[in-house]
Amino acid sequence: MKFPRLVPRLFSLAALKSGLFWRTFLLLGVLTTLSMSAWVGMISVVQREPQVQQISSQVISVVTITHAALTHSAPELRRELLFELVSNEGIRIFTLEDDDEVEPPPDNALMPDIEALVKAKLGKDTRFSSSVNGMPGFWVSFKIGEDGYWLMLERERIRGLTGIQWLGWAGVVSLLSLLGAALISSLINRPLARLTAATRQLAEGRRPEPLPEKGPAEIAQANRSFNQMVRDLAQVESDRAVILAGISHDLRTPLARMGLEVEMANLSNEAREGIQSDIGQMDAIIGQFLDYAKPTEASSFINVDLGALLSETAHEVSRLHDVRITTDIAEHAQVLGNATDLKRVLNNLIENARRYGRTAETDYTEIDIKCTVKGMHSFKRVVVEVQDHGPGVPEGEIAQLLKPFTRLDAARGQANGAGLGLAIVDRVLQRHGAELQVRNRDGGGLLFQITMKALG
Repeated sequence: MKFPRLVPRLFSLAALKSGLFWRTFLLLGVLTTLSMSAWVGMISVVQREPQVQQISSQVISVVTITHAALTHSAPELRRELLFELVSNEGIRIFTLEDDDEVEPPPDNALMPDIEALVKAKLGKDTRFSSSVNGMPGFWVSFKIGEDGYWLMLERERIRGLTGIQWLGWAGVVSLLSLLGAALISSLINRPLARLTAATRQLAEGRRPEPLPEKGPAEIAQANRSFNQMVRDLAQVESDRAVILAGISHDLRTPLARMGLEVEMANLSNEAREGIQSDIGQMDAIIGQFLDYAKPTEASSFINVDLGALLSETAHEVSRLHDVRITTDIAEHAQVLGNATDLKRVLNNLIENARRYGRTAETDYTEIDIKCTVKGMHSFKRVVVEVQDHGPGVPEGEIAQLLKPFTRLDAARGQANGAGLGLAIVDRVLQRHGAELQVRNRDGGGLLFQITMKALG
């Protein structure tokens, strides 16, 4: 993998993995920053004394040699010597005048120690300057007899790494360290992100591709266990399909035979209708069990017009004499799902409202159905609300409504069936990635609210 392509890929992965990736990256970044700070501080302390000694020795040597050369050279040769010092060594000698415009010496952390060492060797009257008569440089004074002179060295000869240079190098190293931290974080997080994606696919009803059973022992073992779990779940689903087929055949066939025998038996009309009602209720209970246990495959999802499906369901129910339905349904409420299962969800919610939403004052049930589309672009959602005007449910018992085999008789009146209607609703919506909220309606009654991701 080429390095220029690696960096964008790392940060694209980081955008998707805002949890563990950024925690790992932050910890490594903080560790790197603290290490760099400690390193820079240690180098500064350790290097300070040797650097002061080196610069001081250099200044003392240059001044001493120049002083000796000028002192012991013949007067007629001094001009030539000064020219040679300028040409070959970059050293300039000027006469020290009382009216010279002198700037203070360079302002850095090393200068006080350098001054102390140089004055200890050359004399306490040694002066330092960063500019004399507008000419920048490193200036040091010395005397030959009663005459004073300035010796100017180029700043580059005595300059070590400045604070900005240290900061620049520290920044480069820190940047490389952070890129390394991003790479390490990505390598650590990649197997976990892969496992998370596979788990999400499994939760949505899809069978993920087998995870690679290699790498560090812990990751390999986790992937191996996950793959085994997926195979076991697939086997369970297969066995359940066989059991469901057996239930449908082994129970409904005798029920159909019993119904035929009842029709042919010499029974009173009241007894025949009672037995037929019991057989019909048993068949409905078996149907509820099958609906609850039947898996919803994500591969069967298609573009479904939920608004049209809701209008159709409401129209069918409105034919019943004991129901009054009010609708407010938005157009183009498109979602991704299984049309048959979503139709079952809507039927169950409306049937639940029809059965348990009636008040003592009326002989019919009022049901309000609303469908709206909210948000924009990727945040677009379809919201469906089904509400009745009945007695509602005590707040502490609302959470029990969606559990299998739950029938709140005291709160919702008579109850028929196995208590799986709302559990089927919750199970199907979970597999569709939808959110179901149940709460009491203002003014009385129960409100079911479904929120699904919209298409388009």
